Amino acid sequence: MEASHYDQRSRSSKQVTTIHGFAQSGDLLAFQKLLRVNPSLLNERNPVMAQTPLHVSAGNNRAEIVKTLLEWQGPEKVELEAKNMYGETPLHMAAKNGCNEAARLLLAHGAFVESKANNGMAPLHLAVWYSIRSDDFSTVKTLLEYNADCSAKDNEGMTPMNHLSRGPGSEKLRQLLQWHIDEQRKRRALEACSETKAKMEELENALSNIVGLHELKIQLRKWAKGMLLDERRMALGLKVGVRRPPHMAFLGNPGTGKTMVARILGRLLHLVGILPTDRVTEVQRTDLVGEFVGHTGPKTRKKIKEAEGGILFVDEAYRLIPMQKADDKDYGLEALEEIMSVMDIGKVVVIFAGYSKPMKRVIASNEGFCRRVTKFFQFDDFTPEDLAKIIHIKMNNQEEDGLLYGFNLHSKCSMEAIAKLIERKTTEKQRKEMNGGLADTMLVNARENLDSRLDFDCIDTEELRTITLEDLEAGLRLLSQ
Repeated sequence: MEASHYDQRSRSSKQVTTIHGFAQSGDLLAFQKLLRVNPSLLNERNPVMAQTPLHVSAGNNRAEIVKTLLEWQGPEKVELEAKNMYGETPLHMAAKNGCNEAARLLLAHGAFVESKANNGMAPLHLAVWYSIRSDDFSTVKTLLEYNADCSAKDNEGMTPMNHLSRGPGSEKLRQLLQWHIDEQRKRRALEACSETKAKMEELENALSNIVGLHELKIQLRKWAKGMLLDERRMALGLKVGVRRPPHMAFLGNPGTGKTMVARILGRLLHLVGILPTDRVTEVQRTDLVGEFVGHTGPKTRKKIKEAEGGILFVDEAYRLIPMQKADDKDYGLEALEEIMSVMDIGKVVVIFAGYSKPMKRVIASNEGFCRRVTKFFQFDDFTPEDLAKIIHIKMNNQEEDGLLYGFNLHSKCSMEAIAKLIERKTTEKQRKEMNGGLADTMLVNARENLDSRLDFDCIDTEELRTITLEDLEAGLRLLSQ
């Protein structure tokens, strides 16, 4: 009996003289002395529970020791987010034991108020549990001051409010949480409103670089507004059905901006959270169709897989369908059917693009095409006025690695003057065949003309980087040649 009693006293004495023992008892002087002698004990883990001195002191509301640890000046810093065997941080320990003073110190020093334990509980869950048992709401109030999320869910899908139904609860506590839930919803709605305006502004900036396509711009704005309003609804706690962006067909001649619009659309759908990426995977017949039996399916499925989460842009889609149906050696129809088979799943948005008349073959080739492709947009040929506007947009939005970066247009190169020049120096056939490509080629040729007419001894910086109306006219002459 005597030996056993001695062993018990010995273990008790040992517990008190450890760093964790002093953290628990609150013996500040002994704690500081031991830590100065052995600074490596700062984040020492105790057996079994794997708790640091900060866990123990926070869980026992030893505020002076918590403060000492948080303000410790040494090569090693206290681990504010250290986790014990249950995944609990020191803030969890303070919350579950109603240690408000310790919790306030931890939060003031940057403790993460939304840290999750292994069971998914945040400190607010545990503070609510303590408040139910003790009728002391002080720690709950402190966490809410630091904007603890009242809608945070644990691994069972329970919010802090849900836990009130498990015990007798408190009407005051329920009212407190409900008030903060409503305030957080209002705050999120205001934040969402600000974000919505920023996103719409970004969309408008992108649309300002699209020439023409009035109907398409109206549709893009409608989609964006609807999707962003859904974001607002969800921020207010409303449950709404998930929108699926429609599959589309872009009809028109080359150079009318179909690929550029697809890229803008990819950014838009990603911007509003409809698509996980803004990636646009551009494919043509050669990327999808194999030369032998059994090659087309895997080849097409590979491209579809690459496009998942973004847009699959099928350019010159009419080439998938042979002009004569009797051509049984053509595997384009197989590629189209592979694409059709994934369009209802929602993992990828498909845009078919091509000349208007040949695209009718694609539309007629599959009875499910018009059911799946619900939006058709006509990309008209650019007028001289459109091309003049494109030239101004390109010159005002040059990338650093672009050929025309650092150059500008002469003041006489107004949109009206350029439009008249294009109408006078090009044919309707040229404009129809090239569309936006005419603007690119014209500018490249104009820079070459600028270089050819300048002398090496020219030191006028403006002259060295200014493209004149004469340069643009020369650029069109080279185009005709």
